[in-house]
Amino acid sequence: MLEHLPEDIRRGLDAARHRHQTRGTRLCVHLNDAVFPIRRLWEGGFAVDAARAPRLRGMVDIFDGPRHLLHALIIASELDEGEMRYEFKQVTAVGTGPARDYAEEAPAPAGFLSFLTRPR
Repeated sequence: MLEHLPEDIRRGLDAARHRHQTRGTRLCVHLNDAVFPIRRLWEGGFAVDAARAPRLRGMVDIFDGPRHLLHALIIASELDEGEMRYEFKQVTAVGTGPARDYAEEAPAPAGFLSFLTRPR
């Protein structure tokens, strides 16, 4: 359907689609001191704008704004439609609490209801 449109309208639609994809995302990939915004993130990898990012490789960190989400080992996969796609070779979710060196046997009570223990 787009092949029947004039070339300048097609370029305008592509530019608008690109602006829409990059505007709403807070996801970014950090490699050493370099930061690149992520266009799309899926279970097996992510994509960035090909004009902004080189062929990344190695250990990277993925953030959602200030929140650290993932620590991953990546390889460059393919260049397609102006975006560079990367695949995860290994990915680890970043925990919010300290690491434990033991397993909890039973969940602890969340609170104490004193009115249940008083005689009536």
